[in-house]
Amino acid sequence: MKLEQITVRHIKMPMKAPFTTSFGTIDEKELLLIEAIDQSGTVGWGEAVAFVAPWYTEETVKTTWHMLEDFLIPILLHKEIGHPDEVSALFSSIRRNCMAKSSIEGAIWDIYAQQTKQSLAQALGGDKEQIEVGVSVGIQSSTDALIDLLKGHVNKGYKRVKVKIKPGHDVEVIRAIRAEMPDLPLMVDANSAYSLSDMNVLQQLDAFNLLMIEQPLAVDDIVDHAKLQRKLKTPICLDESITSYEDARKAIELGSCGVINIKIGRVGGLTEARRIHDLCKENNIPVWCGGMLEAGIGRAHNIALTSLSNFVLPGDTAGSSHYWYEDIITPEVIVEDGYIHVPQTAGIGYTPNMKVIDKLTISKKVYQ
Repeated sequence: MKLEQITVRHIKMPMKAPFTTSFGTIDEKELLLIEAIDQSGTVGWGEAVAFVAPWYTEETVKTTWHMLEDFLIPILLHKEIGHPDEVSALFSSIRRNCMAKSSIEGAIWDIYAQQTKQSLAQALGGDKEQIEVGVSVGIQSSTDALIDLLKGHVNKGYKRVKVKIKPGHDVEVIRAIRAEMPDLPLMVDANSAYSLSDMNVLQQLDAFNLLMIEQPLAVDDIVDHAKLQRKLKTPICLDESITSYEDARKAIELGSCGVINIKIGRVGGLTEARRIHDLCKENNIPVWCGGMLEAGIGRAHNIALTSLSNFVLPGDTAGSSHYWYEDIITPEVIVEDGYIHVPQTAGIGYTPNMKVIDKLTISKKVYQ
């Protein structure tokens, strides 16, 4: 393929309910959509998942567009690309900026899947017809409100629930949940809010039969996580610490975790995400697909990735209606009894809803 035109759209989507973590509250999501067209007229779509501020990683919506316009798009426009795996090598001179790289690489994967008459899942090597789905719940105004929300999700069939924690909002909250819901498949996510000085608090979480504790320590750490994992019975799941295959390899060798959360944007794209999946499978480390409050395009990419065999834990890819009044794809992503069916049609399996996209677009630019 040879890309002849790339359009970047900046959109803003109001959320159904505020989403609160240890680093702040989000009530609307701004993101970039990437529309790439090759010389045959095939259109592929990608989504940039960075937030407006550098809460999660150093990237933001603005820095993503800067990287796309000034570096990544010039590298790809009019370049002959035989396979999406080649994109990582083309971007190798650019340090980090994984979410920017992922956004446009995803569009290329979409084009490739269409041209080879495969679903994106099949193009990646996935073979599942449906995937198990969990849900992520932000910090609520009260423990009673949180428990009511969790019961609602269980009644909808979600296979696993993730609860956000932070210092002062941890052990007693989980104790209350377990008193009401002793058999709930439950995990907690700390978003790097703790340090080794909080060892005693984190050890207390062992009493609650959790699936995992996600990223308790610093965003760039694998050494202290290894020390912590040796003191815990509950598996540690690394998220922010894993930005590449090499990060994953070192974390596994050090014994820093028992689970890895793979986010396409965080690791730089589908190619690197698949490499990490394969590495973890070889080392008997289960993986799952985390969420970044994606709109429909990013959600479609997550579904395709989760069809790979070592995604054995339910991911955060909830249905469209969980977060959005109206998603940007048709059909919207639907969860049925805790499962999402993996599309079998060529490409991402969903059609961008241009009426909704145009309504939500703040600005756009076309590159030729």
